[in-house]
Amino acid sequence: MATAASKSVKDFVFEWEGKDRNGKQVRGETRAVGENQVLAALRRQGIVPGKIKKRRMSSGKRIKPKDIAIFTRQLATMMKAGVPLLQSFDIVGRGNPNPSVSKLLNDIRSDVETGTSLSAAFRKNPLYFDSLYCNLVEAGEAAGILEELLDRLAVYMEKTEAIKSKIKSALMYPIAVIIVAFVVVAVIMIFVIPAFEEVFTGFGADLPAPTLLVIAISKFFTEYWWLIFGLLGGGTYFFMQAWRRNEKVQHFMDRLLLKMPIFGALVEKSVIARWTRTMATMFAAGVPLVEALDSVGGASGNSVYAIATDKIQQEVSTGTSLTNAMTNANIFPSMVLQMCAIGEESGSIDHMLGKAADFYEAEVDDMVAGLSSLMEPIIIVILGTIIGGIVVSMYLPIFKLGQVV
Repeated sequence: MATAASKSVKDFVFEWEGKDRNGKQVRGETRAVGENQVLAALRRQGIVPGKIKKRRMSSGKRIKPKDIAIFTRQLATMMKAGVPLLQSFDIVGRGNPNPSVSKLLNDIRSDVETGTSLSAAFRKNPLYFDSLYCNLVEAGEAAGILEELLDRLAVYMEKTEAIKSKIKSALMYPIAVIIVAFVVVAVIMIFVIPAFEEVFTGFGADLPAPTLLVIAISKFFTEYWWLIFGLLGGGTYFFMQAWRRNEKVQHFMDRLLLKMPIFGALVEKSVIARWTRTMATMFAAGVPLVEALDSVGGASGNSVYAIATDKIQQEVSTGTSLTNAMTNANIFPSMVLQMCAIGEESGSIDHMLGKAADFYEAEVDDMVAGLSSLMEPIIIVILGTIIGGIVVSMYLPIFKLGQVV
């Protein structure tokens, strides 16, 4: 009961100013339940407090993987410069513009200050620090090369986030244009076409088939616009929730993404780049192969590769070589398999897989650049055909009337 009560107590950040034993003016920040706790903590440190002020904390934004990548880079830079760990957390946390990140870092700092290892403090926040992150930090602590592994981890996260942002940028443009085009067509169908229909009823002549088709679609839009938008919005929401939470749906969609024309190759190259980059980073940190494979599958971002990685792990644990296990999975291109085989023979798997990751990351860059230049004219042609077809259908009766006159 005492533990539950202590967890429910809310602590705050207090900014204080005072003088140390030498009479020097000092200032800082302390997390505590109340002002009396801050006073007691400062007196134990031999500081005579002059002013204590509770900092007003805003709710803050959601913590994104990019925020963790930036924090990792900052922490690695601080530790390489010789700044002590706790002071590094203070500097990084105080300078972060997102209060949610600052609170997270202050919580981790408090755990480390009470004697918890850094990796154990990170494991208390699995929502932001996955097993791969914690395993690498733990390996760095055990080997005494924490700053070096934090630097490798920062490089890994930066490259991973760069690939994600490139994939999103390649997919967001056509999706955004399609959404805007749908809204424009809906507005034309609901408001513009009915005005033309009123004009055409006074002609007293038979309308062309394309015009009749567009008018029929317009009537459907006008009568059931609420149903169309409701089904699209609700269907999209429930589909995304199912994709996120249902493993069968997720596996089906991940497999479908890999088989899509054009975009499938882009998704496959990005997944392979992340898989090989993760494996190379884990090997370079000295993490054993079977343990490394625990984190690699999830880090790939695709359930097809995650399931295949579990099978690879089972085969490797029974004595099969990594190259043979990857070959049996039947999802890796021959280049990756050859690089892995050379790495196993020469004892430099991390180096060879890192080269493979560099190659596929460059392939992703080239594909994104090519798709960006290719998608624009294709989308313009499609939109021109749809909008142009509607306009021509509406003007056909006017042309016909002009010929009769």
